[in-house]
This record gives sequence, C-alpha cells and structure tokens, in this order.
Amino acid sequence: MRSFLINNLKNVLGFRTNRRIVVFSVDDYGNIRVGSVKAREQMMAKGLYGDWSSRFDHYDTLETSEDLNLLFETLSSVKDKTGRAAVFTVFANCANIDFEAIRANGYDTYRYKPLPEVLNSSANHVGAWDLWKEGIANRLFVPQFHGREHLNVKLFNQLLAAKDERMRVCLENNSYTNIERSHSAYIRYNEAFSFESFSENESLKEILIDGLNLFEKVFGYRATNFNAPGAHEHSDLESTMKEGGIRFIDTSTIKKEHQGDGIYKSKLRFMGERNSYGQTYLLRNCVFEPTLFEPEEAIDRCLKEIEAAFRWSKPANISSHRVNFCGLIDEKNREKGISSLRKLLRAVVTKWPDVEFLTAEELGLLIESENG
Repeated sequence: MRSFLINNLKNVLGFRTNRRIVVFSVDDYGNIRVGSVKAREQMMAKGLYGDWSSRFDHYDTLETSEDLNLLFETLSSVKDKTGRAAVFTVFANCANIDFEAIRANGYDTYRYKPLPEVLNSSANHVGAWDLWKEGIANRLFVPQFHGREHLNVKLFNQLLAAKDERMRVCLENNSYTNIERSHSAYIRYNEAFSFESFSENESLKEILIDGLNLFEKVFGYRATNFNAPGAHEHSDLESTMKEGGIRFIDTSTIKKEHQGDGIYKSKLRFMGERNSYGQTYLLRNCVFEPTLFEPEEAIDRCLKEIEAAFRWSKPANISSHRVNFCGLIDEKNREKGISSLRKLLRAVVTKWPDVEFLTAEELGLLIESENG
C-alpha cells in the first residue's frame, strides 16, 4: 500500500500528456570507477574493500565493446508504435582522471583526459569509442551532460595533499572508488558539484563551463540536459548552465540543497516546472535497477511505476545506472541486467502497444512546446 501511494503521489503535480511516453535516463556512462578485474583484486588485497562495499564498488566499470554491443542489440530489438527502437539517454562524463599524468608528476594535482583518449588507450576497451559513435548515430545511445568528471576536484586535491592511502591505492590501479569521507563533512568523493562553503560555487562554475565545452568537442554537439554526479548541485549554477546551453535540468521531487556550512533547504519541484532562466525541470518517476533488486522484482517495480505515471497522464521517466549493464568485472552482472532490460522492454510494448520511446531531450522539447 505504501509503494502504491508513493507511486501515485509523486505524479500529482506538473506536466501531463495523453501520449504514453517512456524515457530511460541512465547515469554514469563514460566514468572510470573500477579499472579492471586485476585492479579490483589488487585493491582488495590491500584492504580497500569491506563487506559494506556497494554494487558500484564491485562491478561498475568503463563500458566495454561487449557491454555496448549487447545493450544495443537489446534496445534495437524492441520498437514503439512509431517503429523506433528503445533508446537510452546516457548522462555521461566526457573526461576521466589522467592516471598516468598524475603519477608521472608525483601525485601533485588533478589532471583529466577526454573520454575518447581514455577508451582508445585501453586494451580492455578496444572499439568501444567507435560503438559510442555508432549508438549515437542510430539513436540508441544519446549522451547528455553528467559533469566533466564524476569526482569532486577540490576533495581530490585535498586527498592528494594529505597523501591519503586509500586514494593512492586507487590511483595506482587506475581506479577511483570506495574513498572514505573523512576529509570533508559535506562532500563525497564522487559528487562533482558539492561544496563546503557557498563561495566554492564560483570555481564550480568554471568546471561546469569547461565540461560543457569539452562535451561538445567529444560528442560533436552541445548538451541540452544536465544531471549532476551524485545528484548534488546548487541552483546558483543554473544561470551558468543556461549560458552553456542547458535547457533541461534533471532533478528530484524534493531537492535537499546544501546552502553551505551544513545548512540545507528542501525545494519541491515537479515535472515541467520552469525556473527563472526558462529552463525546464525533468523528474524521474520510475526506477529500474536489476542489479540492486532481484531481476523479477526490479521489473515488477518498474512496470507498476510506469502504470502509475500513465494513470496520471505523465511520461514515464525511468532512472537507471550503467552498473546494471557492466560485464568487465563479472559477466553474470551484465547478463542479469541485460536480460532484465529485455524482459522489461517486451512487457512494456505488450502492455502498452501505443508506447513511444523518447530521449530526455525530446521529452523536454515536448514539454516546452506544450507549455508555450
């Protein structure tokens, strides 16, 4: 009963449509977390992993050619009423840690490397960048902006300066995962736009603009949609997003926003709401995490959330993460995620034959046109 109420209540406010629209908003593509099977083993041997480690710490890796091929086969196997295949809007990072440069310079300061260079220089990812481009060209895999990188540069440099042992073990193994929070009360290591003092937003704006410009260089077009790594950013950044081309901001219904120095404010937002800069908020009202729940439970949960969205004449914006579809560390992890995705997609088109698969940008444009 509780889940039924939540599924319905979160759809009460905001944009409505009679069209049965399904969007997949999938985070973390392009980000290095665990470098390889060998890296994971070596980090475990040095005590970096404990029983509390998450599925991200264990399985989340930069996508391989096999990951992408299997994903694209699955997405293209199911068509909507218009004949278009299912599509992932991938909230992607366009850069990663330049491990080699940081080591060569004595672990002095943060440096990054653009995504194509990362993929093309890795023996585990031969052909992956070509598949990214193929997925984009075929509208199966459409990147939007998830930050320049999936880490907090200030905290990264603090950890370097402190000669943090866990950090050093990660960097030695071309990884960045499972870092403790001991150096900051308000910033997690993977939250690119988190801060301690509000004034830090000025430097975050510089990172934001640099990242949006790099996104265009990497993917060949300006990003229009933004979702922050770790889902933490302050609305003070929205004017800079606007300057950089962002029209649609992925957010939560109740946004707990840090004001600095441990002071938080909660903001209520709804699908299709506009801010003072004319940007539109897009909310995720469904979840698909087949490696977090048992696969059948993940599918059933998501179908019920889609049903609730359609009951309230809302698009179904499905939240997911790359970790569900990664197989470099454990092929069974990818098998579970891909198989579950295939079953979900088939169930969707069977239950709702008039469904339409849209990208997050296409949904945003529809809302803009309806709202005038």
